[in-house]
Amino acid sequence: MTKAEETKNTDITSAKGSYSAKDISVLEGLDPVRKRPGMYIGSTGVSGLHHLIWEIVDNSIDEAMAGYAKNIEVRILNDGMVSVEDDGRGIPVDVHPKTKVSALETVMTTLHAGGKFGGEGYKVSGGLHGVGASVVNALSEWLRVEVYRDGEMYAQEYKIGKPQFKVKKIGKTEKRGTKVTFKPDASIFSETKFNRKTVIEHLRRQAYLNKGLRIVIIDETPSITSGQGEEGPAYYGFKFDNGILSFIDYLAEGGDKPVHENIFYAHKEQDGIVVEAAMVYNEGIETQELSFANNIYTIEGGMHLTGFRSAVTRTINDHAREKEYIKGKEENLTGDDVREGMIVVLSIKIREPQFEGQTKAKLGNPEARTVVEAVINAAFGEFLEKHPSDAKRIIEKVILAAKARAAAKAAKETVLRKGVLEGLTLPGKLADCESKKAEDSELFIVEGDSAGGSAKQARNRKTQAILPLRGKILNVEKSRVDKMLLNKEIRSLVIALGTAISDQFDVAKIRYHKIVLMTDADVDGAHIRTLLLTLFYRYFLPVIQNGYLYIAEPPLYKISSGKAHKYAYSDADKEKVLKEFKDGQNINIQRYKGLGEMNPDQLWETTMDPAFRALRQVAIDDAKEADRLFDILMGSEVGPRKHFIQIHAASVKNLDI
Repeated sequence: MTKAEETKNTDITSAKGSYSAKDISVLEGLDPVRKRPGMYIGSTGVSGLHHLIWEIVDNSIDEAMAGYAKNIEVRILNDGMVSVEDDGRGIPVDVHPKTKVSALETVMTTLHAGGKFGGEGYKVSGGLHGVGASVVNALSEWLRVEVYRDGEMYAQEYKIGKPQFKVKKIGKTEKRGTKVTFKPDASIFSETKFNRKTVIEHLRRQAYLNKGLRIVIIDETPSITSGQGEEGPAYYGFKFDNGILSFIDYLAEGGDKPVHENIFYAHKEQDGIVVEAAMVYNEGIETQELSFANNIYTIEGGMHLTGFRSAVTRTINDHAREKEYIKGKEENLTGDDVREGMIVVLSIKIREPQFEGQTKAKLGNPEARTVVEAVINAAFGEFLEKHPSDAKRIIEKVILAAKARAAAKAAKETVLRKGVLEGLTLPGKLADCESKKAEDSELFIVEGDSAGGSAKQARNRKTQAILPLRGKILNVEKSRVDKMLLNKEIRSLVIALGTAISDQFDVAKIRYHKIVLMTDADVDGAHIRTLLLTLFYRYFLPVIQNGYLYIAEPPLYKISSGKAHKYAYSDADKEKVLKEFKDGQNINIQRYKGLGEMNPDQLWETTMDPAFRALRQVAIDDAKEADRLFDILMGSEVGPRKHFIQIHAASVKNLDI
């Protein structure tokens, strides 16, 4: 053994020997939250930042579900803070018998403390883990709670979760409820600016799920459009007396026509679980299933959604056989057939929900499946009997879907047997990168040969590949896989990605871990980008889920003064640069209509150089919203498109004609 090896082994033995009780870290109070924030809010990025609002709002909604609150106000403040106020009972302020401090301080500074662990404080709740308020407190550099109870107003403030004084009475009030104001800790979060659109979308959804609850959002930050804030606070209010029936209307807006006249609706409590569901079929092929447990969006579904699917499939098959739409030994309709064109909102309230993880993406309660299946079996069967013309149209739609699916499967298999994807070389138009490591490789999808030529010259050949597309790709909104595979542009993209498609899709085979949509900064470019987003959302969803899809942000202007030049990515940027150049002579402003107008050096410098470029990572919500807007703007219905244009026309500052 060499001297070096002997020394190394001695060090290892010493290290092993030193492992004792003193080496075990014990995190007290809220320290675990600051040490591992991702365990409690999912991430320290933008989604985690907004999760702070959701946690506090969840507590207010729990008050509404318990029948005590009717109004919630969320205010985004100018100084990076947010306040959430409700008119519920107000957090108790009397001394807690175990902690010997105020119940308010206990709730705000102790993990797993709240009114949701036994007792009769709440029958059901979304903030089940009891860590919501305390986690927000731990991850805020400053937080203040005001409680309005029994004609008195109480307050307590905290810094990084530490109380700054005992709960104190600060005056009289006729209000009741709780108000929480907090400022996220910039040392924890990569971004501390709240997104108005994200807040609005989430809280609109909560208003749909809580019939009659009024939710108001007031944004006091500078105007999104003007950047100067001269328009004053933006105000949004939501209250839906028809609850999830209104939600169905919203989801169906601008899409395909409904197949039947009456919307299926069920609302029943069974074995302590409240089941509420609404469903409609339309003429399209897309399925929209949104499931919730105690108002928490279970994006990955769970037992309640499984029970709903089983019930609908069984009920339609039973009714179809009873009415002899399916005869004898004919095969039953499958779940895929039954779900085609379906829009459904499923919401359950359950006493002890078992969520997977703090972000609550999936519900695991087996009893939820049993109850939902029983309730929907009975209610949907009754609906089909009560509305025979609707039942006829629904079953005809499902049978047509089954035939179309079988035909498409046969056509797809024929296409694949001809070797459309398998065994073919990479498309000739693809300028591939030298690296064979997916984690190092980037694919830029650009529009047209002109932009493709500039991008090929600008790129780093080692890690960056370029795939130019000619014109607008196929609208996949109403296209099945067999038709898509016959489209040259989409076929080139599928081959370049390496993942295959449909039931052969395998995200592990992807050839690039950054796929960048790089389109022109004009109307046509936005249209092409939307088509591509819809394609990825519908057929390559795991690419988005794995964080591989990005949108490039090329500049709109090049502003020069003498030998100096700067790029502006928006009109607000342009004004800022012009102010910086205000003493310069002969200022020249170049407006880029397309990527092809940039020379390779400019394209590299502004849009492709990893050291300076700006890329936006595409999230599921981005793709969903693009898909919804695509339905409105490109669908067959004129009414929703006209309504959209009338609403948004005034906000258009620059229109390319």
